[in-house]
Amino acid sequence: PVGGWFYHSFGYEVPFMLLGFLLLIMVPFNIYVLPSIEADPSKDSFLRLLSHVRVVLICFVIFTLSAGLGFIDATLSLFAMKTFNLSSGYVGLIMLGLSLPYCLASPLIGYFTDKYPVSRNGFTVTGGIITAAGFFLLGPAPFLHISSQLWLMIITLGLIGFSLGMTAIPTFPEIIKYAQEQGFEEGLSTLGMVSGLFGAFWSLGMFYGPIVGGLITQNLNFEWGATVQGGMTFLAAFLLMVHSFCQRRRQSAREDSQPTNESTPLLTG
Repeated sequence: PVGGWFYHSFGYEVPFMLLGFLLLIMVPFNIYVLPSIEADPSKDSFLRLLSHVRVVLICFVIFTLSAGLGFIDATLSLFAMKTFNLSSGYVGLIMLGLSLPYCLASPLIGYFTDKYPVSRNGFTVTGGIITAAGFFLLGPAPFLHISSQLWLMIITLGLIGFSLGMTAIPTFPEIIKYAQEQGFEEGLSTLGMVSGLFGAFWSLGMFYGPIVGGLITQNLNFEWGATVQGGMTFLAAFLLMVHSFCQRRRQSAREDSQPTNESTPLLTG
């Protein structure tokens, strides 16, 4: 909303100038605050990390989330201004409905998933399904036969913002956990590798979302663009859920095939 207000009051250049000035100030601040830590280079590689299906599925989830955000950034403001005759300042307030729930929910979700790691997969899958439902209602999707309403858009953005926190926050520690289970050494090198992997797929989604979503919006309409983004998010959550279910069944079958203490003979020979 602040950027929209500056744009509405002072023109196109001022918000970018202020943002660039703030980023420039943060450079010496970060140099002063961040500690200097030495780390040994890792012998592992991205290819080894991506050779596991679960890591690939989590990266696909990250990709779909950032693609959805990129699509919203590129098309929602134009759609809202055209459909509801809103000014740029009011569009900025609408976008607050997306960022504020995410900002409030992320610390709580991060604390809960760190305290109860077993809940991470459930949060990711559930959040992905809710995010998909939010995109279906954002247009809304043509097959729902619901007309676009401003109140529905605001509520849907809040739902997407909250569910994004549910989905995105657990992905980073989940990749770290899986990497360590596969023999990756604990340390800054592994953390840096996972961080780079997360950033790569997030940036790829931010590249894909505005381009493909913009093309769909231009050739069809915003409703179909949001529907496609919701379908991708649902597919990612569904595949992760199926893989988790199959992995749990394999683990249960492996445990059942092992002899228990009661069945082990007490005397041998």
